[in-house]
Amino acid sequence: MLTNASAQEDFTYDLADDGAGLPARVAIFGADEGLRRQIGDDLGGAGFRAIDGGSLRALLEGPIALLGDVVVVDCAVSGSRGIDGMMLAGLARLDMRVARSGAKLIVATNLEGLDDVFAVLDQSNPQILVSPSRAERVIAVGRVMGEAGAARLREMGEEDRVALLRLSQQVEAIAHSLDRMSHVPTQGPSVLGEFKRDYAAPEASAFASFDAAPAPAAGPPLPDPHMVRQIIANRQARARFFDPELFGDPAWDMLLDLTAAHGEGARVSVTSLCIAAGVPATTALRWLTQMVESGIFIRVPDPADRRRAFIALSEKAMAAMSGYFASLRMPVLQAA
Repeated sequence: MLTNASAQEDFTYDLADDGAGLPARVAIFGADEGLRRQIGDDLGGAGFRAIDGGSLRALLEGPIALLGDVVVVDCAVSGSRGIDGMMLAGLARLDMRVARSGAKLIVATNLEGLDDVFAVLDQSNPQILVSPSRAERVIAVGRVMGEAGAARLREMGEEDRVALLRLSQQVEAIAHSLDRMSHVPTQGPSVLGEFKRDYAAPEASAFASFDAAPAPAAGPPLPDPHMVRQIIANRQARARFFDPELFGDPAWDMLLDLTAAHGEGARVSVTSLCIAAGVPATTALRWLTQMVESGIFIRVPDPADRRRAFIALSEKAMAAMSGYFASLRMPVLQAA
């Protein structure tokens, strides 16, 4: 049931007592009251207790009341101007409070607001959704609650996190298919196609071993960026002849894009990198976050605008990509 925060007497954060059998509580903030009500109804149907936290102004004025185990914020923007500076300040404040409290934060935005949101939320390891469907919002709440439960049992290793990432992608694929079947009855790709798109991901051991591998003192240079761009174009050309969902490989596509950008001296925004991944933006963003946490990518703040952050290859990642391209035989490279 969706209740209103103004009707509550005690606004202090209190983690739900799972041992007492209480359903997890989710506080919802957003400018659109109708959307908040819809999210609350969807979460209630999934077994969560939804609490209406009010408009986004509640993040700016007075003490922030974390009313649940999960805080959901909707801050999609219209046009290309990005998110208002005052709202970003409120999100940053909420981000720090969530990081200290142990709650989980989910923020939904669109591509126009993605760079601003990603740059300002750097404390609480939030889940960022890009233009999510109703099913994706519910899945996100279930995912973060599952991660919290696993963390209480034991510290999650890299293999555990990547395995959970791959599993959540498969669940999301089902949600996408259900959304299409319920709204657009067409002869589009099957559920199997959705699974193939998200299942073709790097092995968990790749993340687990990367951080332990030292970067070589010296090695071959990165390849010419024009050659890397040609490889990217060749990979994208497959979509003209095959279902593109057969080849989803967001980690590799992002690595190639950053390798080319490094050689070109170009800075890559979060939005641009998510587009280069060739999968839904929310999926790409989860992979991007995992690769930052694993030390493959690094966040680079924009010195001219603290509201922005760029993504680049780490030194170890550059050494690994250099070694990879140096190991390829020329005929194989030309056909890649």
